[in-house]
Amino acid sequence: MRPVNTINGLKRWSCKSKSKELPEAGAVRNIHVYDFDNTLFSSPLPNPQLWHPTTIGLLQAYEVFAHGGWWHNPGILAATGEGIEKEEPRGWQGWWNETVVSLVETSLQEKDTLTVLLTGRGETNFADLVNRIANSRKLDFDMVVLKPEVGPNQQQFISTMDFKQAFLRDLVLTYRHADNIRIYEDRVKHVKGFREFMERFNKAFLMQAPDPLVQERSTTCTAEVVHVCELKSSLDPQAEIMAVQSAINQHNKTIKTGGPNPTRAPAKYYRIHEQFQYFGYMISQTDSARLITLCNAHAHAIDSGEVKYMASSILITPYYPRKDTFEKVGGRGTKITWQVTGVARFEDRIWAARVTPISDKPTYTQDDTPMVILAIRKGSRQIDANRIKNWQPPSAEKQFIFETVVDDKVMLKIEELDENAMVDENNRRVRNGRHSQNKRKFQDDGSQSKDNQNQSPGQSWAQVAQGNRNNQQGGGNRHFNKSKNNFNNKRGSHAQFNNNNNASINPNAIPTQPQNQANQRRQRGGNAGRGGRGGGPGGYKSLDDYGGGAFDSPNDNQNDNSAAAGGAMVMNY
Repeated sequence: MRPVNTINGLKRWSCKSKSKELPEAGAVRNIHVYDFDNTLFSSPLPNPQLWHPTTIGLLQAYEVFAHGGWWHNPGILAATGEGIEKEEPRGWQGWWNETVVSLVETSLQEKDTLTVLLTGRGETNFADLVNRIANSRKLDFDMVVLKPEVGPNQQQFISTMDFKQAFLRDLVLTYRHADNIRIYEDRVKHVKGFREFMERFNKAFLMQAPDPLVQERSTTCTAEVVHVCELKSSLDPQAEIMAVQSAINQHNKTIKTGGPNPTRAPAKYYRIHEQFQYFGYMISQTDSARLITLCNAHAHAIDSGEVKYMASSILITPYYPRKDTFEKVGGRGTKITWQVTGVARFEDRIWAARVTPISDKPTYTQDDTPMVILAIRKGSRQIDANRIKNWQPPSAEKQFIFETVVDDKVMLKIEELDENAMVDENNRRVRNGRHSQNKRKFQDDGSQSKDNQNQSPGQSWAQVAQGNRNNQQGGGNRHFNKSKNNFNNKRGSHAQFNNNNNASINPNAIPTQPQNQANQRRQRGGNAGRGGRGGGPGGYKSLDDYGGGAFDSPNDNQNDNSAAAGGAMVMNY
């Protein structure tokens, strides 16, 4: 029987920018398939130190914005590092999993191996960008396969896994003499899906079932799915906020003008605002890293995401400060120096450092004992740290001295403008004829109304959202990138890169009044995570192991399910 699957048919899946002839079917004995996002390339994730947990879920949902969310907007990926213009000539240095890059290079050198780059990102929006990223590192894959809107045989795909399995089926049927297939993937859910697919493949052959898999292959295929644990990274805060604002402006303009709406997003308008978390003494990133060394939590608990590093502040009050509180601490921007005088652990749930001011300036904290929460276990309440009674004196070299700055801790939230809301000439929200004053608003050019008008677009947002009005970054962002798996790169955080790539945005995109509020919000997987926590030894970590919450607020309910709050990672790629 003449094989149904041919080399020419398989080529229809590939969108490789540089034409490359595929090897003949009989010449391939091994197939190596590499996932792109957070397996080969360290794609940025929404920064939980910037965004409220509910907004992280909103950002990644497919149908909230007219042109897609985080994983569907090429502007987000293009903003990686210092932007495509600077990063492409230097091959996005520092944004690769170097161990996996070495494996790809080895695969490409093997004469009897077919090497494939496979990603669920949309072919229409990402084919050019993904090819440019791969070519910048001189990774000449045999095939570069992205998710098409319609498959080569007119298939409709209900999910990313459905698409990937359809491609793998054609791949193994075309190269029917290949004895081995190896797939590299970071997502636990997809690792499980690939393993189940290959088990069905071999079972169908052994049972001699009336299945095309049996008719076109002469032997089973030894399959290995390698769970790669990615290094989590984020964009420069300023670049990230401006990229999100640009996406919001594009969405609002589409809703206002009735332009193309490929995701069929509801006719709702959005904007960014700040949400107050607490008032405190903010700790710089450098000092936060030093304080973290005082925490003796088990490495496995950190790697699994069960325990989260903090060390970002000393709490003054969990609510907006009153005038007398301002007077007691000297106002925002006041710098206070502290020294560590004790360390303790509460029920293996909270790790803290007791501190004492050594400045001449007055200090105040609502708690009887000023302290820095070093780390906290999921489900725990920070207020329980006040139950610590037995503090252990640190060794002389651990009696750290560090400086803090009095400021608010705020997070950014994407707000829907409801049917009763309008925007006045000063870009302030008006509800039923009255101004709403409880939240600081952002203008669409990236500046704040009234506040920080002397700062560059986007810069004030990044500073304010991280308790950073005085150019001191809270410590939590650094530890967003921590992992100990052998596949992870030994590089620092990308959070300090400076990027003005998305500085040009539309300042007139938000209309004065929303239209057509009859449509209800539809979020495609807005509350869904990336799968279960299974798979891999203790050192492994994949995106499934992270919740959406930053756990960096005394007001956080640690018992809430982050997915239920809309804060779980939604990976539609």
